[in-house]
Amino acid sequence: MGTQQASHSYPQFLPDGTHFLYYTQGAPEARGIYVGRLGSTESRRLFDAESNALYVFGHLLFSRQGVLFARSFDPVRFETKGNPFPVAEQIAINQQGGMALSVSAAGPISYRTGSAAGLRQFVWVDRSGRELSKVGDPIGAALNPSLSPDGRRVALQRTLNGNTDIWLLQTDRGLLTRFTSDASVDVTPRWFPDGNQIAFGSARRGAVDLYRKSATGLGPEELLVASPQTKTVMDFSTDGRFMLYRSADPKLGFDIWALRSQGDSKPFPVVRTEFEERDAQFSPDGKWIAYQSNESGRYEIYVQPFPGPGAKWLISTNGGGQPRWRRDGKELFYVAMDGGLMSVAIELSRYGKTAKAGIPLPLFNARIGSPVPAIDSQQYVVAADGQRFLMNTLVEEASNSAITIILNWKPKP
Repeated sequence: MGTQQASHSYPQFLPDGTHFLYYTQGAPEARGIYVGRLGSTESRRLFDAESNALYVFGHLLFSRQGVLFARSFDPVRFETKGNPFPVAEQIAINQQGGMALSVSAAGPISYRTGSAAGLRQFVWVDRSGRELSKVGDPIGAALNPSLSPDGRRVALQRTLNGNTDIWLLQTDRGLLTRFTSDASVDVTPRWFPDGNQIAFGSARRGAVDLYRKSATGLGPEELLVASPQTKTVMDFSTDGRFMLYRSADPKLGFDIWALRSQGDSKPFPVVRTEFEERDAQFSPDGKWIAYQSNESGRYEIYVQPFPGPGAKWLISTNGGGQPRWRRDGKELFYVAMDGGLMSVAIELSRYGKTAKAGIPLPLFNARIGSPVPAIDSQQYVVAADGQRFLMNTLVEEASNSAITIILNWKPKP
């Protein structure tokens, strides 16, 4: 993978059965459609695009700003010819640049319209799941919310016209404003404890590195952590001294790392095994972390002392993901595998040595999607007293959007 490339995905063989197309996310100068060959590390970039591309009838189909385009392509010389021309509008694209599109050599083309990530609505609910109020209007492809310490703004990632940026949503007025505007992918924002800065991940240098920026939106963006691995900010300790993040190791999968927020410190591993560990959250006193791991064969919720060493304690009973603490540290929440929000009473020793958990109790159906999203993190926020929850609810599943079929499609002569 190139130094400015964040991911390779959506391969499709070309007619010779040896060469293939694939899509690369990353810095603007590296993003786009590529041709590779089996048994070789060499590749050729064809052009920039906001989605993957599919080959049919001597043309490549791809998307820009929600419009499906076709461009003439020679599958022998691997060269494009002429200018792209539109085929359809409002094609759905997911966070990884994958189009909701299928092609056939027999002629038909089928695609979905709308948002492949689904339409979402932020809703405050009580402990029974009863709706208290909506926050703003429904938003397409809005993910990974983080509530500001004063409760007045939600930082989130949003994909618009094929570009994923950080946005801010006002909880009182429901107004949505853009926070970043880089051409590369900006994801998973997290507020600093003082509310003055926001950390987030960005693929502007290739792999997703971690940055911070003033919450005013003014001033430069400062690089926090850079490495060849893709990283995601997870949480800050209440005193702001430590930042937790997950890193995708090509051999070990997701691991949990930490960085001291002040000084010229080096990141250090917190939980690093051959299993997947992710989405960690600091306890309010900063002496424990809750996280999810699949070491048992399915994802479960664990707690362990921070920074360690110390034993880990199993909290969930039948699988779960997306842990969150109540602000006093006496209750832990997570999403069960059936999609229900669970509550667990918990007692933590003062010196980070023992944890005693109660029986997990179901609260309500979360309606926030998968309990363990493939690459995303928590899709809900817990109010300080644990009596209210801001849920990033799915109001329109991508699978419910319309399917359009174009019969006997033929490119322009």
